[in-house]
Amino acid sequence: MADNGKVTISTDVHGHTAGWAESGLAPPAPPEADPGAAAFFDVDNTMMQGASLYWFARGMAARKYVTTGDLARFAWQQLRFRVLATEHAGDMSQAKEAALAFIEGWRVADVERLAEEIFDELMAPRIWAGTRRLAERHLADGQRVWLVSAAPVEIGRVIAARLGLTGAIGTVAEVADGAYTGRLVGDLMHGPAKAEAVGQLATVEGLELSRCAAYSDSANDLPMLSAVGRAVAVNPDATLLRQARRRGWEVRDFRTGRRAVKIAVPSTAAAGLLAGAVTAGLALNRRLRTN
Repeated sequence: MADNGKVTISTDVHGHTAGWAESGLAPPAPPEADPGAAAFFDVDNTMMQGASLYWFARGMAARKYVTTGDLARFAWQQLRFRVLATEHAGDMSQAKEAALAFIEGWRVADVERLAEEIFDELMAPRIWAGTRRLAERHLADGQRVWLVSAAPVEIGRVIAARLGLTGAIGTVAEVADGAYTGRLVGDLMHGPAKAEAVGQLATVEGLELSRCAAYSDSANDLPMLSAVGRAVAVNPDATLLRQARRRGWEVRDFRTGRRAVKIAVPSTAAAGLLAGAVTAGLALNRRLRTN
């Protein structure tokens, strides 16, 4: 296990690498703390309406780091990723390569600063109040609460800190001298990788997965949901809803009517933002390097 600044990097016996970062907050534990249990929350459409990376890109566009044309290209490429990436390994490979181009040369401090600003402006109003209450209930029971997202772990950490949660598991990018090198440490935090990362964190933190809970909206997270003792489908897609009913899992849906349809649009368009951010990422890369 290694420490990459604020990010802890762990590799298991099978060579699977996971990274997480604590929020830095230390809320007082109740008298009857429960250190052996924790809750793991997916972010996009589970904790937040839409996708965190989509809103991050929107915030960058508002600051003229990317253009509205770049943002439109995000939507098309994300839709393609959403439809194909779960079935074709080549699409995940392309996503990883795109992620490298997107982050190369960025200063970590700049990303964290932008993430804080953009969370307050665009993400905070889109946090599902019902899901946040579920997370706060775990905290009140003395349990740790972690976000699990395909977004860069630094962005996940900012969201966790803003919500008063323990920390975030996310995609880890290599950092040298305070800047991203353009290489990933391990794989994108997607699908089975989430379950593997949760398992590694549980080992390090002394958690009993049978006493842990996981929350997600997507069938892509079935491995993570299946790894814990209590799985909850939140705002589930059709496939996850069928699986939840078949397996007897709890279902929570905080969407209502037409609002649910509208909210699905940015999520579908942004689920693979790492795959479609090359053009905009290079533009931001040039801007950050010249500042």
